[in-house]
Amino acid sequence: MGGRVDTRVAIVTGAAKGMGREICVTLAREGANVVLAAREAGPIAALAEEIGKRAVAHPTDVTDEAAVQALVARTREAFGGRIDILVNGAGVTGPVETPVWEIAADAWDEVLTINVKGTFLPIKHVLPTMIAQRYGKIINISGTSGLRGYKNRAAYSSSKWALRGLTRTVALDAGGYNINVNAVHPGIVDGPRMQRLCREKAKKRGWTPEQVYEEYVQEMALRRVTSAQDIADTVCFLASDESKNITGQSITVDGGWDV
Repeated sequence: MGGRVDTRVAIVTGAAKGMGREICVTLAREGANVVLAAREAGPIAALAEEIGKRAVAHPTDVTDEAAVQALVARTREAFGGRIDILVNGAGVTGPVETPVWEIAADAWDEVLTINVKGTFLPIKHVLPTMIAQRYGKIINISGTSGLRGYKNRAAYSSSKWALRGLTRTVALDAGGYNINVNAVHPGIVDGPRMQRLCREKAKKRGWTPEQVYEEYVQEMALRRVTSAQDIADTVCFLASDESKNITGQSITVDGGWDV
């Protein structure tokens, strides 16, 4: 029996580690051919080898339009001209525990460029293929800080609010061509990024990382931290035809943090 995305062709940006890695593995396990895109060549090459013949690694800076165009061309060449799924997972966290008046302009620009422009460019260059084939699934990885204010995280929160608006607008632009566009809003996700965030927040506050971690847990209705696999499973659902009548939506996966 085939998987939920059997024979589909997917591009995943930010594929090297964490959520991106689990998304790639899950899509491949469910039958998709996956093109892994990230700035660092080594990790995605290793992941492609691990996944096997269904995976192709293509180092890409998603803020570079020519690089994104090359990624799209490589995908079409490798898998018969189709692109069925785009997962925009590339992103950075930017300054933490930093009030807006202390954020450096360069740091602000970096977060907005990678998180927003780095989502816009893949969408822009994948859509002509999806429009021509009258089929497509676009999933943007946003965050719960795009659903509410997030104290001392102005750059990151602004970028995630922007992705929410971009998702809804592209859903309207592309809906007439049978293209679904949705956003997944993870809460804090267990892994190296969470550990780094806990360390940085702890240092700013004079706490221990364990205290910061526990603060997050106690804010969650389910009292458990989201895993990368939780996000990958949600992405796979949105990439499948099980979600064929869902578009322009924000799907929150955070253990009840935003409740």
